[in-house]
Amino acid sequence: MLSKYKHTLLGCASIALFMGMVGCASSSQNKELPILGEKEIISTSKDGITQSDTSYHRIPQFRFVDQDSNWISNEDLKGKIYLADFFFTRCPTICPIMSKHMLEVAKHFQNEPRFAILSHTIDPDHDTPSVLKTYAQKLGAPDLWKFVNGPKSTVYDIAGSAGYFSFATESPDAPGGFDHSGVFTLVDGKGHIRGVYSGIEMDSVKVAIQDIQQLLDQR
Repeated sequence: MLSKYKHTLLGCASIALFMGMVGCASSSQNKELPILGEKEIISTSKDGITQSDTSYHRIPQFRFVDQDSNWISNEDLKGKIYLADFFFTRCPTICPIMSKHMLEVAKHFQNEPRFAILSHTIDPDHDTPSVLKTYAQKLGAPDLWKFVNGPKSTVYDIAGSAGYFSFATESPDAPGGFDHSGVFTLVDGKGHIRGVYSGIEMDSVKVAIQDIQQLLDQR
């Protein structure tokens, strides 16, 4: 079992170390969800008065094409809370479990227009929009769940510390030829990361659902 999920577990541990977290799932417990990642204190002076402001990590600008061959970018998700992950349709290991768990999230919020899901394929040469469309239909994915295709270099870069605090790369030694972590990343309406969760552990996914609902309730 450990070997089957080693990429997810190692990815989760790396994320925990990177952000100084104890684990991959946040827990609301009626507390304010933290903004994860590095922050920068910016000081400005005007009329002899110095003011300080905090700049938090944000998801960088992106533009991908979804399963309906529509472009989707940060602007399309502006103001929305969304959950992001990385997968590929021919994945022989953790992706089916992740998709099953993400479907639970999608069904829970399928009538919530302020929420979306973004699943990035890490095998864009094979996972064309038509392939992603078939995959989404077989899953029974609600409309709020977007399966997106983009250049490998862009997808792999946004997966890491510059973006979602996940991990994705092409690897001939990995099952299916690609290596990735199995985390779900929660992003708020301002592009800040508010939680990272194990997509293969249903208990962690339940925490994600609670945290999503908490962000929605605070709006």
